[in-house]
Amino acid sequence: MTKMPAEQVAELAALARAAIEGVNPTAIIEAEVLHDEVVFYISKRYILPVLRRLREAEGLEFDMLSGITAIDYLNLARDPRFDVVYLLYSLTHHHRLRVKCPVELDACKIDSICELWSGANYMEREVFDMFGIEFAKHPDMRRILMPENWEGHPLRKDFPIGGSKSFYFKHDTDEYAGEPDDLVPRIRVQDGDI
Repeated sequence: MTKMPAEQVAELAALARAAIEGVNPTAIIEAEVLHDEVVFYISKRYILPVLRRLREAEGLEFDMLSGITAIDYLNLARDPRFDVVYLLYSLTHHHRLRVKCPVELDACKIDSICELWSGANYMEREVFDMFGIEFAKHPDMRRILMPENWEGHPLRKDFPIGGSKSFYFKHDTDEYAGEPDDLVPRIRVQDGDI
C-alpha cells in the first residue's frame, strides 16, 4: 500500500466530513488521521445513512467494504465498551477510510449494512460470533465460526484466556454432532488429559 501525500489525506478528510455532515451535522463524534488514514467516529444511529452517503458521494465513491471488525476496550474501562470498525476502499480513487462506531455493552446492537454491501453478511456474522455485537435487520444473524451451542464470545476481553472447557468423545453415549452412537463426551481441562 502506498502512502498518501498529506494534502490528499486532508482533501479526503474534508470531502468525507462534508458528506457525513450532509446526513446529519451531529453524526460525527470525532475525526482524526492515524498513519495517513482518515478515521471518523460516528454515532451508531447514523451508520447506515452515513455509509450509504460515503459509498455514493462524488469524489469519494467508497464502493468496496474491505472489512468489518470490532475492538473491546474492557481493559481501558472505556464506556462505550466496543467499537465496530468499518474499513472502506474506493476502487475508483484508490483511497481508504476507517469508520468507527462506539457500541455499549448493555445495548450491544448496531444496524446491519448488508443492503449496501452483500459481503457484509459474513463479516457481521463473524463480529456477532466473536464479540456478541448484534446487527439489527441482518438477514441471517447466527454464529458463523463457533458451534450454535457455544457459550460466550471468544474475542471479548473477559473470555477465559484458556478458553472454555472442551470435550472429546469416548464410547457409550448419545450421538453428538454426527459422531457415532457409542461415543461419550469427556471433559478435557488441558492437553495432557487425552
